[in-house]
Amino acid sequence: MLLQAAKCIGAGLATIGLAGAGVGIGTVFSALILGISRNPSLKDELFKMAILGFALTEAIALFALMIAFLLLFAL
Repeated sequence: MLLQAAKCIGAGLATIGLAGAGVGIGTVFSALILGISRNPSLKDELFKMAILGFALTEAIALFALMIAFLLLFAL
């Protein structure tokens, strides 16, 4: 009983990383919009960098989700 409660608390705490990733993705794309509005000629280069930033930020979210699932179902 206590172990199950600890698993649920740990998994809940591990999902805090998902909120941080959401904020990070929002920051990446807001910076993209701001950069394109300031210099439209760099649109293609800025978009490539934004996709890279999105992928790296999303990877952190997937790692946090993986840890949450590991805590719930693997132990």
